[in-house]
Amino acid sequence: MKICLGGVTGWTGSAVAEAIVKADGLDLTAALSRSKGGSVIEIAGATVPVFAQLETALQERSFDVYVDYTSAQAVYANVKLALEHGIFVVVGSSGLSEAQYKELEALALSKQVGIIACGNFSITAALAIHFSLLAARYLPNREIIDYASAAKSDAPSGTTRELAERLAAAPCDAEALSVQDQTSPGRGADIAGTRVHSLRLPGYTLAFDAVFSNPEERLVISHAAGKSAAPYVDGTLLAISKVQQQKGLCRGMDKLLFQ
Repeated sequence: MKICLGGVTGWTGSAVAEAIVKADGLDLTAALSRSKGGSVIEIAGATVPVFAQLETALQERSFDVYVDYTSAQAVYANVKLALEHGIFVVVGSSGLSEAQYKELEALALSKQVGIIACGNFSITAALAIHFSLLAARYLPNREIIDYASAAKSDAPSGTTRELAERLAAAPCDAEALSVQDQTSPGRGADIAGTRVHSLRLPGYTLAFDAVFSNPEERLVISHAAGKSAAPYVDGTLLAISKVQQQKGLCRGMDKLLFQ
C-alpha cells in the first residue's frame, strides 16, 4: 500500500513516518512539509521525496492513502483535495468542525472512498472515550475539562471536541438536571450540548476529564498523555490497514477497536 504522509517533520508525523517505513506492506512514497518541501529526506534508511503542497505530490507521485498530521489550518483543504482525487484518507490532525466532517463524508461517499478520523489515535484515549460514551447512557449530566500546553493552538483539543460531539448522539436512559447560568461566560463553551472548559498552561501535554454526575455522586473518566508521540503510532497504523475497507466516514479510534 502506497502512503503519502502530511506533516512528516512534525511531532507525531515523524514518529508515524518511521513506523510506516518499517512496516511490512507499506510504502511511504511521498510526504508533505512546508519547511522541507522540494527536498528528499532519509527516514529509517529509506529516501522519501517531500513536497510543500499536497497538490504537487498528487501530480508527481502515486499513492493509495493520504495520512494527515499537518495542522488545524491545513487539514481541511488537504483532506478535501485527497478525496476529490479518489484517495483514501486517515486524519490525525485536529481542527475539523462537525460541519466540515459532514461535508467530507458526503464527498467520500460520492467518490466511494473512506476516511478514518480520530482526535487521538492512542489506544488508552480510545478506551476513555468508549467508557465515556457508555457512562453517558445512564448519566446525562456531564462536562469536560480539556488540558493542554500553552503552545497548543486549538481549543479544545481534537480529542475533546470529538468526545463532546459524539456525546450528543449518545442514547440516554435518564433525565438531565436543570443547571443554572448555562449562558454565563464563565461556564465554558457549549459544544454539541456539552460544556467544555479548556486549560492552556505550561506543565500540561494533553489530557481530559469527562465528568458525569447524579445527585450525591460523581464519576470522572480521565486520560492523560505524556510527551512522546509513541502512543499514537500503533493506532495510526491500524487505521491505515483498515481505511480501504471503509466507505464514507469512520470517526473515532474506539470504533476500530470495538466494531
